[in-house]
Amino acid sequence: MSGTSEGPTPAADLDRSAVTESDIHASPRTEPPTTRTGPPTYRSVFAAAPLAMAVVDREGLVVSANDGFGALFGSPPDQLAGRIAADLVDLASDARGWHAYLEVLRGREARLRCTRRLKQPDGRSVWAQVTVAPLPAVDDAVLMSVADISAHRELQAKVRHLQMHDPVTRLPNRTLFFERLTAALDAESYEEGGTGRVGLCYLDLDGFKAINDTLGHRVGDRLLAAVAERLTRCADEAGYGRAAAPLVARLGGDEFALLVRDSTGTEQLADLAESLLDAVQAPFDIAGRRLSVSASIGVVERLAAGTSPTALMQAADTTLYWAKADGKARWTLFDPERNAHRMTRQALASTLRPAVERGEFALEYQPLVGMEDGRLHGVEALVRWNHPQFGTLTPNRFIGLAEEDGSIVPLGRWVLRTACRQARRWQLDNPDEPPLFVSVNVAVRQVWDSDLVAEVADTLEETGLEPRLLQLELTESAVMGSAGRPLQTLQALSEMGVRIAIDDFGTGYSNLAYLSRLPVSVLKLDGSFVRGFQYENAEAAPNPADEVVVEAMIQLAHRLGLTVTAECVETPAQAARLRDIGCDTGQGWLYSRPVPPERIAELMGSRARGADQVVGNP
Repeated sequence: MSGTSEGPTPAADLDRSAVTESDIHASPRTEPPTTRTGPPTYRSVFAAAPLAMAVVDREGLVVSANDGFGALFGSPPDQLAGRIAADLVDLASDARGWHAYLEVLRGREARLRCTRRLKQPDGRSVWAQVTVAPLPAVDDAVLMSVADISAHRELQAKVRHLQMHDPVTRLPNRTLFFERLTAALDAESYEEGGTGRVGLCYLDLDGFKAINDTLGHRVGDRLLAAVAERLTRCADEAGYGRAAAPLVARLGGDEFALLVRDSTGTEQLADLAESLLDAVQAPFDIAGRRLSVSASIGVVERLAAGTSPTALMQAADTTLYWAKADGKARWTLFDPERNAHRMTRQALASTLRPAVERGEFALEYQPLVGMEDGRLHGVEALVRWNHPQFGTLTPNRFIGLAEEDGSIVPLGRWVLRTACRQARRWQLDNPDEPPLFVSVNVAVRQVWDSDLVAEVADTLEETGLEPRLLQLELTESAVMGSAGRPLQTLQALSEMGVRIAIDDFGTGYSNLAYLSRLPVSVLKLDGSFVRGFQYENAEAAPNPADEVVVEAMIQLAHRLGLTVTAECVETPAQAARLRDIGCDTGQGWLYSRPVPPERIAELMGSRARGADQVVGNP
């Protein structure tokens, strides 16, 4: 019988410890010369031992073998004498093991132990553990023993299968999936042939949690098993005519993954994702109930070279999140540009709070101009982030992040104090000019997570700015319907003399009658209404519908005792129409872009030029 090697041969297990009598399991059964086999006590042990054993000389030839050794190789023991022992047990198939074996024969190593798959004369293969060690008191021979460990290997295989497969769906589990994914991305696997590309569909069930929570885990498990069957069927159909079908795995919970080795491009992955969506969306009959779920799928396809399992899974996880955010029940392909935006967002979020402490923020101010007199009445403070990596960032890039992580509170506190201090400085530097009011944006989280009333009072006292010269802007969605603490805060600020403005008014769906019960002084019309006043050419007229809506809102505001500011005023024609229908103040590039505080000081002197003069751009 000759040895065969199947797949990568396990490396030899070298034991460099000295071999004692306990390492020798038997002595020769046949009657070899005493000088070659040692004392007679070993002969009886050698003959009776159930373990297959043979004495091998220093040249690697079998000197004698016991019955177990002969039975293993299907030959009488005496016929094995003179055979090359290494050939019988396939030691030459592994370079490391072969080298170790030669070292044992030469007396330089104490022991060799390795595992081989051996083919018996009847065609059956057995797993064997081969041990080669010196014989005590015999200098010119070693003992080779071969133990059949097939049953042990079979048990190991069963245990590994249980460890590597999900008990509910019987699919490969997360551990096995990552093992296969790592192998697919290994250079040797794709350099030998194929497309050199890899694809991944990362799937999450929509609506599974509700079923699992209401109908119980038994129903949920049966549903997962049914989903697994459909996914496997889709994978088999996708693999028809190809070298292999996609690997389907359950990664945990209601998350599944399909790994496509040697993918042919995004079209193949898109077809697979479409089939998965259709398969999952079809109703399931589980435990006498008709259940429906859908799936969101993140799809990634790329070259295997240069891709790591972690990077591929991160891309798939991000794309799955996009699929859910875009409305669920769909698949989404990984978009590098969209991911770059997400990475930038994460980078900003991680550095936002320290940036407040490092003083990376600055304020610019945009003029608020009277529509009747064309003069500067106030300014809106607009924060800028001078980011060391991304340059100057406007509020739309980071205010949402600041609200999410709570850093809007210290940032808002800094903006309030800086703006009030600057407004007071303008007033002191221009004693002959009417003072400007400064408008500061306030987020809802500042109302809930801080004592805004106390902060405003302390700031006004610290800077010396009169309350009437401070205007706080809150969005319509934040103000309308306010109750409890927000409403109490607004009322306290109003009683203090601070003006409250509703920013982006007209974009929400609030009850306008609620305005009469709020301590609001100003409505700022959203720029989308003002843009409708834009002239296409010199003879064109504004959009009549926009004009009717804006005029109605201005009239309503005036009847409630409120003033109105129009945002995004960009042309003289817009300003003229807004003035004609009664708008009080305007803000936009017609008058000025946001500018540094020193430019506002220069513009203050332009107020005396007359009612027909706008402030002008810097």
